[in-house]
Amino acid sequence: MRTWRPHWPCPVAVVLEQLRHGGGDPTWRRGQDGAIWRGLRTPEGTATLCVLGKPGRGEVLARAWGEGADWALEAVPAMLGACDDPSDFQPHHEAVRRAWRQHPHLRIARTGLLLESLIPAVIEQKVTGKEAFAGWRALVRRHGELAPGADAELGLWVMPAPETIRAIPSWEWLAMHIDPARSRTVAAVVSRAGALERLVDRPAAEVDRSLRSIPGIGEWTSAEARARVLGDADAVSFGDYHVPKDIGWALTGKPVDDAGLAELLEPYRPQRGRVQLLLTTAGFRRPRRGPRLSVPMHYPSSL
Repeated sequence: MRTWRPHWPCPVAVVLEQLRHGGGDPTWRRGQDGAIWRGLRTPEGTATLCVLGKPGRGEVLARAWGEGADWALEAVPAMLGACDDPSDFQPHHEAVRRAWRQHPHLRIARTGLLLESLIPAVIEQKVTGKEAFAGWRALVRRHGELAPGADAELGLWVMPAPETIRAIPSWEWLAMHIDPARSRTVAAVVSRAGALERLVDRPAAEVDRSLRSIPGIGEWTSAEARARVLGDADAVSFGDYHVPKDIGWALTGKPVDDAGLAELLEPYRPQRGRVQLLLTTAGFRRPRRGPRLSVPMHYPSSL
C-alpha cells in the first residue's frame, strides 16, 4: 500500500470516471467502500489497482497486485491529475463558470497507457454509445484475462494483450458486433503497439500526427485517446454526434455543429478540452427528444 497526499482536495472517483468506458466496463469497478478498482496492462505486466480517497485526512490510499503493481502505484498521482495545471483557466461563459464552481478540484487524468484508451476509442467510432460499450465489454471478457489478485466477485478484468488481439479472426469480431472497418483499425493499432506506447512522452501535437497517420484514426479518435493518455487539456472530441450539440446548448442555448463548436471554444485554447470535461461532468446536456437508436447488427446478410 502507498499513501499519496495531493496538494488539492482530489475527488478520486470523479477523476477516474474519465477512464471508464460505459457503466459495465470490465476494467473499472467501484467497491462498496467507494474505492475504485482498475485492471491494467502496464509496460511491466498486468496489474490490479485499487484507489481510495480519504478526503478527511487529505490522503489517497493505493494498493496494487500483479507484475505491473509497482508501475501502477507510481502512476497514481498522474492518473488522478497531478500533472494537470488549471491555474490559467479563465471561464468565459456562465455555464462554464457554474461547472467550474461545481467541480473546482476536477483535474484531467493522465494514464500513460496508449492502447488502453486508443482501442476502446476505435471501437466507439461512429456507433451508438450502447453498441460501443457492448463491443468493448465483449472484447475484454472474451479475450482478456481476470485481473491479478482481485476478488472473483468483483469481476475485474484486464484488456487483451496486443498479440491476442492480432489473432482474433474476422468472424469473432462480427460476433462482438464490431464491424470490419473498426476491427481493421484495431488490428493496425496493435500491429504498431510498441511504437505507439513510446509516444506517451512526446508532445501532444506529435502524438496527434502519429495517431492520425494510421488508417481509420481521425480527429475524434485521436482526441479521445490524447485526453486520457497524455492528460491533454486541449483535446476536443470534434466529430462527435453529441458533443457539439451539448456544448452549444450549454453555452448559447442552441446546438451547434463542429464549426460552431470550434468558434465557441477558441477563447479557451489551449484548454478547450477542459471545457468539454467540465460541462460533461457537471451534466450539461441538451434535452433529448425522440426514440433512442436501436443497436444495429454487423453480421453479413448471408449468415
